[in-house]
Amino acid sequence: MRTANRNTLWGAVLVDELANAGVDAVCLAPGSRCTPLTVAFADHPDVETFSHLDERSAAFFALGRAKRTGRPTPLVCTSGTAAANFHPAVVEAHQARVPMLVLTADRPRVLQHSGANQTIDQEKLYGDAVRHYRTLPEPEADARKLRALRTALARAVATAAGVEPGPVHLNVPFEKPLEPTPVPGDVPEGFADAHPEAVEGRDGPFVSVAAGAPEVDAATLEDLAGTLGAADRPLVVCGPEADLAPAALARLTGTLAAPVLADPLSGLRFGPHVDGNVLGGYDAYLDGVEPPDVVLRFGAAPTSKVVGTYLWDADARQVVVDPAGGWREATFTATDLVVADPTRLVDALADRLDPEDGPERGWRDRLVAREDAYWGLVEEDETFFEGAVLGDVTALAPDPATLFVSNSMPVRDLDRFGRPRSAALTALGNRGASGIDGITSSALGAGSATDDPLVLVTGDVAYYHDTNGLLAVARCGVDATIVVVNNDGGGIFHRLPIEDHDPPFTEFFRTPHGLDFEPTADLYGLEFVRTATREGFREAYRDSLRREGTQVVEVRLDGEASHRHREAFEQRVAAALGDGARKK
Repeated sequence: MRTANRNTLWGAVLVDELANAGVDAVCLAPGSRCTPLTVAFADHPDVETFSHLDERSAAFFALGRAKRTGRPTPLVCTSGTAAANFHPAVVEAHQARVPMLVLTADRPRVLQHSGANQTIDQEKLYGDAVRHYRTLPEPEADARKLRALRTALARAVATAAGVEPGPVHLNVPFEKPLEPTPVPGDVPEGFADAHPEAVEGRDGPFVSVAAGAPEVDAATLEDLAGTLGAADRPLVVCGPEADLAPAALARLTGTLAAPVLADPLSGLRFGPHVDGNVLGGYDAYLDGVEPPDVVLRFGAAPTSKVVGTYLWDADARQVVVDPAGGWREATFTATDLVVADPTRLVDALADRLDPEDGPERGWRDRLVAREDAYWGLVEEDETFFEGAVLGDVTALAPDPATLFVSNSMPVRDLDRFGRPRSAALTALGNRGASGIDGITSSALGAGSATDDPLVLVTGDVAYYHDTNGLLAVARCGVDATIVVVNNDGGGIFHRLPIEDHDPPFTEFFRTPHGLDFEPTADLYGLEFVRTATREGFREAYRDSLRREGTQVVEVRLDGEASHRHREAFEQRVAAALGDGARKK
């Protein structure tokens, strides 16, 4: 451990404690003020370092990696606007409950409010978008301060990954010298020997935080089990990040004969547990289906607005299960909020339910029949449009694989056309704040955490928005298949009434850009192929999945034509499935 001066010692102890707390990777952005941290991370043998030139891309890379691992990947930057560029990813991590630890280097307190260069107010920079904030003491070779530092770091990691995961911000001021330059007397001779626990830490985290899983009392369990057992039409809805073990879900729904509406980002639409209970085509046929008489809900609000409307109209007991006691149900139709660990609750309910006392399977079978009929219609549709891209991406993805999808139309098309399958397909997206910033970086961060093949599906505007993130392919050693659905602008706005008002629709909403993305592949050393046909896309996609390196597969499609086809296809579904399909 380097101890050339107080800053070097401080940085080394900080990084050592993070490693003891389970941190195995860090994202570093270059800068001077964060030198003690950067050197300490670079020195530590058990922490993998990812170097990023752009702070915004670094933050989204860390976000994506944490989505895939469930653990925070710390972020380090210098003082000033570098820290402000972390803010969009901090907001997404807050909204989506993704563990994140932000370490912003800062100027010493004496320089605050003095006009000193690159000095801004970094106190509570991210407002209430963090689970915890503090400015650490300025470095000093003091045993009590070093123990306090280790305690702060151990608690920060535990808080970031706690019952309600999210960002933690630690502001870290440093006075010069920032480099590991020896400063006589800065660290007293024999200090480490005299205070081994402060300098070397303990075996494991300095403070072990035991995070409990919330459970409900026996009376509540009996009440819920009784309601579910007496239901004729029980329904389970799993939104993004449902945080529910697939085996537990399968056990409960098998007992109840309850269909599951599984959002593609729930972690439950794909996997070995998928059987006739897990539905994915509901967005096209749910309108008009008889309402459930009890609903059990997990995760965030579903991507599908049809599901939201369906639940809005249902005169039923709706139970939202949230381990943090948060409210993530924007239609305000839920009747119960149950603060409990989802898997433990589901297992406990299954223990109390008797399969022989469950409802008739007719309710589930009617929905399953519609589901099967819907996918039959999808298979018969030979038109190549944006939805077909997401359908092919899902169907042809290897097992296992990580799939990251952009907001706007890609995630909605994944919801409609990503058919449930038994493959271990981990589908991720940034649905907390639902922005299009940092999509590429988030995907590459997720890919850095696994050996599974990585597929990113993004729109053209989102791809343009995060071209800086492509530098991580080479710098961070992440290979991917990047599918860019290029409809020359914001195709999602065709879904809105503003489409009927042109001007200003084309110039200010659809915003066609006319960009040629092939040079981005040259700039970042990637392979590039362009296609506008289904056969061409399938060939290019399969070829990329078989090859090493990163390929950008651009699919040129007309956004308005794709939207018109969605409308026409919905009409065909409605005609084929009758009252249980979407009505126009």
